[in-house]
Amino acid sequence: MTAPSARPSSSQRPEDENLGIGANLAYGLQHVLTMYGGIVAVPLIIGQAAGLSPADIGLLIAASLFAGGLATLLQTIGLPFFGCQLPLVQGVSFAGVATMIAIIGSNGAGGIPAVLGAVIAASLIGLLITPVFSRITRFFPPLVTGIVITTIGLTLMPVAARWAMGDNSQSADFGSTANIGLAAFTLATVLLLSKLGSSSISRLSILLAMVIGTIVAVFFGMADFSKVLDGPLMALPTPLHFGMPEFHVAAILSMLIVIIVTLVETSADILAVGEIIGTKVDSKRLGNGLRADMISSSLAPLFGSFTQSAFAQNVGLVAVTGVKSRYVVASAGLILVTLGLLPVMGRLIAAVPTSVLGGAGVVLFGTVAASGIRTLAQVDYRNNMNLIIVATSIGFGMIPIAAPTFYQHFPAWFETIFHSGISSAAIMAIALNLIFNHLQAGNSDQQSVFVAASERTLHYQDIAALHEGDYFRDGKLYDADGNEVRVTGADDHHGAPPAPRLKIAAASTTEG
Repeated sequence: MTAPSARPSSSQRPEDENLGIGANLAYGLQHVLTMYGGIVAVPLIIGQAAGLSPADIGLLIAASLFAGGLATLLQTIGLPFFGCQLPLVQGVSFAGVATMIAIIGSNGAGGIPAVLGAVIAASLIGLLITPVFSRITRFFPPLVTGIVITTIGLTLMPVAARWAMGDNSQSADFGSTANIGLAAFTLATVLLLSKLGSSSISRLSILLAMVIGTIVAVFFGMADFSKVLDGPLMALPTPLHFGMPEFHVAAILSMLIVIIVTLVETSADILAVGEIIGTKVDSKRLGNGLRADMISSSLAPLFGSFTQSAFAQNVGLVAVTGVKSRYVVASAGLILVTLGLLPVMGRLIAAVPTSVLGGAGVVLFGTVAASGIRTLAQVDYRNNMNLIIVATSIGFGMIPIAAPTFYQHFPAWFETIFHSGISSAAIMAIALNLIFNHLQAGNSDQQSVFVAASERTLHYQDIAALHEGDYFRDGKLYDADGNEVRVTGADDHHGAPPAPRLKIAAASTTEG
């Protein structure tokens, strides 16, 4: 398949490029494969915690695919006041898993109605407070967005590692050389296709590597497609299948914390993908994206799904493929809706070995981190505290990744917020940027030993010796007539005491 070579005009946003039906579906399928494991994991975990039957868990999964597809269409295509019209894939958020399990436990077995009610109420409250979040773009300079993008990539690497090992830690072959070898083969295939393939093949390298890796897995008996035809071929989501939502104040308050975390992470994802594709994201566009998140989250429980948010791993796919079109991701939304209506297709994709996903995930998630590093390269570190802001924020974001139980003795609301490395880094980066770059009272000229700048010094007599029209070229000084002027070294002073030095402070900026 050859992707169209047309590119958007200078007056057209890069995300508005339409590659055609064939390319949109192919790249869209690549997005679905990338996030499929994540979108089905949450309903699987919640259903098991609630003690649901396999059939009901299947309905939760189908509902999550269906709701995620509709949310993706709303976010990419957009309606007035809803949707940022950026290439963002929506799906069930992992942020609320621990909270939803706690709600189920506090309301007895089968407490799904209490979870759904809490999600609806908290999401509607979140919809009301989106104007606050949509006006914080000035607090997200490259300094902050670079930190968040880098942290997103780093926090996703454990997911790729777990996939590469086989995902199921209870399995006998978890972490086996066969699983890791299959992941390594998939990774090598991605790199090989990226190097040797045409531009179209390079863009599809992730999808093609997954297909090739799956074929190899079948050949070695590491993939099982025998259950693909088990169960119904088609099933329509049943509204309120799990009963009328129940509204409990404590459950709503705990879920509201999750919604706030989701708003922070979605804001970061929207700004991150805008930075990656090179398009402008203002407060209006950010607000439209957050409203789409919240309205999707409030309606999803009616079908049996949960909070919806942008998938960070798909931001990485946008970065690694360079495909910026929102119509590609809209096609992914259509595929998700179809999978929600056709469980057999979902079972087919679910049969792709997680080790294959792990090999591709190393490239995907690593690319997110690399994109963040590229953004941080734009930041000015001279005579300011930007370096220590980067160091502290990324380090703070890595704490829950390095030690998942770090906050287990803190209050539940605190653990909910800071258990996410992404929200931890985002909150720290925003706070430190405010303290050091916006609230400048108390800042000194030379702020600390962490300042990545050196003072420039020149001798007074050297400045006095310069004439009008003198210039430097290739390391040599010439006068206005083009004659070379001899430059003496330090040894030519013959031990004379150093002359007074003129201090010229390097220019600095207050924001990244």
